[in-house]
Amino acid sequence: MLAPEVPMSHSVAGESPSAGRRAAPLTTAVYSAAEWDLLTGLPGRVLVAAATPAPGRPSRGVAAGLAGMEAVAAGRAFDSDLVRAVVAAIYARHDEAPAPAGRLTDLVDLLAACRAAVRVLRRRADPADSAAYRQWVQSVAARVCRVTAGGAPAPVDVPAASADRRFLDRLAGALDLG
Repeated sequence: MLAPEVPMSHSVAGESPSAGRRAAPLTTAVYSAAEWDLLTGLPGRVLVAAATPAPGRPSRGVAAGLAGMEAVAAGRAFDSDLVRAVVAAIYARHDEAPAPAGRLTDLVDLLAACRAAVRVLRRRADPADSAAYRQWVQSVAARVCRVTAGGAPAPVDVPAASADRRFLDRLAGALDLG
């Protein structure tokens, strides 16, 4: 079976995603099926890892999953064709069939997947799309980590628990965010 290729481009800043036409793409990248699966599966893996209790990290319950799903859905409004296409693929995947099972919460595997995604993005994506995707994936984890054990989001000015901060820092490092 031939691997489907998914073309992506970055739209011009400020262009409405519903404008019905595209500005000339700054760059076009084509992803293999394996690369596309990696990019579309990573936000869900990050959501699960961020919501899963670990030593020093609280159990957050359903509210954390909902917060993560809202963060994934927020990608629909990003000024990045790549992020919007990934969100659309995630929703399409959930409409058609369940995501492939695997070791979704193993931190070592998750960080390796993040580094692999960064390598794919470096080779194939417009730098702005790459940055938007990596920041969006990090925002999914950050939103989940802000949910308190009681289910409410912590105020923005309240620092994350040290274990959450370490998790977010390791994730940011794997996503090459600083």
